[in-house]
Amino acid sequence: MIKVVRGNPTPEELAAALAVVRARAAAASAVPPGAPAPRDAWSDPSRLAARSVPSPGPTSWTRTYWPG
Repeated sequence: MIKVVRGNPTPEELAAALAVVRARAAAASAVPPGAPAPRDAWSDPSRLAARSVPSPGPTSWTRTYWPG
């Protein structure tokens, strides 16, 4: 059951929110039990490691901030 706590959404907005909830539930149920949860691309640390290390030079100090 979904309950609207604040606001007055239109039927289209409720339908869109329900579609997102159903899609997420379907994706979660598609993972076999005991399997690790798929990693979200945003929280995957390998996306930061894929970047190249700045090469030495007069402006290299401006490109050394981690995560980029």
